[in-house]
Amino acid sequence: MNSLIATIISGVLMMFAGFALRDKKSAVTMAQVLLVVVLGFNIWDLLHVPQDVVLPLFNDMIRFERSTLVFNTLLTGCTLIYALLMGREVLRVGSHVADYFALIFFILTGAFLLSSFNNLLMLFLGIEILSIPQYILAGVDKRNLKSSEASLKYFLMGAFSTGILLMGITLVYGASGSFNVHQLRFFTDYGINIMGLAGLLLLLVSMSFKVSAAPFHLWTPDVYDGAPTPFTAYMATIGKVAAFYGFIRLFQGSFAQLSPRWVLVLSIITALTLLVGNLTAVFQQSVKRMLAYSSIAQAGFMLFAVMSISDSGRQGIMLYAVAYTIATVGLFTVLIKLKDYTYDGFNGLARTHPFLAFVAAIFLFSLAGIPLTGGFMAKYWVLRAAVEQGNMLWLVVFALLMAAVSSYYYFRVIIAMYFKEGVPEFKSEVTSGNKWMLGITCALVILLGIVPQIIFF
Repeated sequence: MNSLIATIISGVLMMFAGFALRDKKSAVTMAQVLLVVVLGFNIWDLLHVPQDVVLPLFNDMIRFERSTLVFNTLLTGCTLIYALLMGREVLRVGSHVADYFALIFFILTGAFLLSSFNNLLMLFLGIEILSIPQYILAGVDKRNLKSSEASLKYFLMGAFSTGILLMGITLVYGASGSFNVHQLRFFTDYGINIMGLAGLLLLLVSMSFKVSAAPFHLWTPDVYDGAPTPFTAYMATIGKVAAFYGFIRLFQGSFAQLSPRWVLVLSIITALTLLVGNLTAVFQQSVKRMLAYSSIAQAGFMLFAVMSISDSGRQGIMLYAVAYTIATVGLFTVLIKLKDYTYDGFNGLARTHPFLAFVAAIFLFSLAGIPLTGGFMAKYWVLRAAVEQGNMLWLVVFALLMAAVSSYYYFRVIIAMYFKEGVPEFKSEVTSGNKWMLGITCALVILLGIVPQIIFF
């Protein structure tokens, strides 16, 4: 509870800082300090809530429990890493730096609501508070027409999916007479309530859009490619994994009793997401656009955590959230330094900047799921949860095949860095601070691959 209030206040303070601070660097420093404060409040909440205690708030519309507080702490820590890595790059996007970070704090607020909602109305509020700042951040680069296009496309598709979400909530309420996720009833004396089942399917479609699962993914490549690169890194990581945790909280809590009816549908969506994301990424020439399709493929793996309907699934999504976020943000930090975002832009990077090439390779190994990286353990954890659930072995085998396909486009970057001739051009300086933060992030990726249990504190 304290962390949620601290996040909201931090967002408001950053809004007013836009009027008071004339130096853009001061706004970045202030945002980083406020994130440290929010992280401190998260840790405080975590230390003062016993393992099996549930804290109901606002007439039980929000529930804070141990898993919620752990996820919020991890999400805040990842946001702090993002701010430390991308702070200088945000300065180059535009002059309203304080406002950009205010929007990031509001995204974090929406993420906290999605991790703790106990009422379908709070789910709706969490989704909107998470999404609306992202619509704005996608279009803040007024010098780039693709940025405006990305913002408009994201807004229109987001509004459409929100309508589906509200219709689903309406039907579920009509079937059960309650918005409380623990009081939803879908069975009557005559069998299952068709209205409730229709509402469930609409919620499934809407949440699939939010996490960019196929075939509801069509907005993702254009939005991620057109948005300013620092914000693409945040939208593709924190924004995505927060929506996933809300997805899990809804379907493993309220709809677990109906799992035989929606797991098959979600299995098909998962298979399609893995297939479309990986095969389309193979044919991309821009590394940034490849990472956009890669994020779709990664969403396919995270969907296994939703289908598992177990504590292993929740632990899996936490591990995946951290491993995927820090590897992706780290790789974007390297990418944003280069002038050329194509594969050729990485040619010869190992010769001119061996440290950047090394950390980029580690991040790519993690995304590909190579052993001794966090990405490998994350994939192992969610696939193990699916195997424990049973009747999804075919999908696990298919996911492993798609992981092999993903190695192709990830290793194309490594081949360009280490085995091709060239002199990469940089558009911004690689400072010693950048190298220190990249080194720490790289170490975290390796640490998660060796001792993944450290995040389940």
